[in-house]
Amino acid sequence: MTRHSAKGKITVSTQLAAMAAGVTEATIRKWASRGKLTRYGSPGRAEYAIDELLDLAVARSRPSKTKGAAGPPEAG
Repeated sequence: MTRHSAKGKITVSTQLAAMAAGVTEATIRKWASRGKLTRYGSPGRAEYAIDELLDLAVARSRPSKTKGAAGPPEAG
């Protein structure tokens, strides 16, 4: 079930947030505690904004740049 938060965002429960992001419910809670995701709802009923979940899912799907990675081999 989706709801609208006081700030007009469409929110979903922890379970639906985890399904939407393709992660576990524990990961959703960790993201919220680390400030990567805003927790809405009331005490005992956490909800998360769909737009924030999509932003995190897209960011996770992008390949990260590795430090110190060598460039393409030179011809020679």
